[in-house]
Amino acid sequence: MKLKILQVREASGGPICSPDVVAEMMREEGRADRECFWVLHLNVRNRVIEKELVAIGSVANTVVHPREVFKKAIILGAANIITMHNHPGGIADPSLEDRTIWKRLDEVGEILGIGILDHLIVTPSGEYYSQKEGKTKRREGNNNGQGSQTDRSD
Repeated sequence: MKLKILQVREASGGPICSPDVVAEMMREEGRADRECFWVLHLNVRNRVIEKELVAIGSVANTVVHPREVFKKAIILGAANIITMHNHPGGIADPSLEDRTIWKRLDEVGEILGIGILDHLIVTPSGEYYSQKEGKTKRREGNNNGQGSQTDRSD
């Protein structure tokens, strides 16, 4: 019988401390021409263990199931996750479908003991919505995230 030892992946980068950090990290993914759903798997210090593409949809939607969202988080031993998807149409505001899946994912995460720190929507222009903050932010300026921001609340 072979015994496989669990391999721990080293986290990369600094801790995720705000939606701004995630939006900047996922800027390129926000430019996709169809909706894509990503999960950032985080360790107990909220450092990224892995960035995973969970689903690719059409220009207007994508199908996301909690089983796929949490599968890798369980395998990696993630303490927390952050979900992110893009809106190719350029509007960062969440749809009713977005809010419905977020609620379902939050419920499943609670059962599994895996925290969901935030759900984000990113657009090709760099505008993003953070469910945690309950508002949309527009990133302006250069591509390294050093520009100013304007906020728009729900």
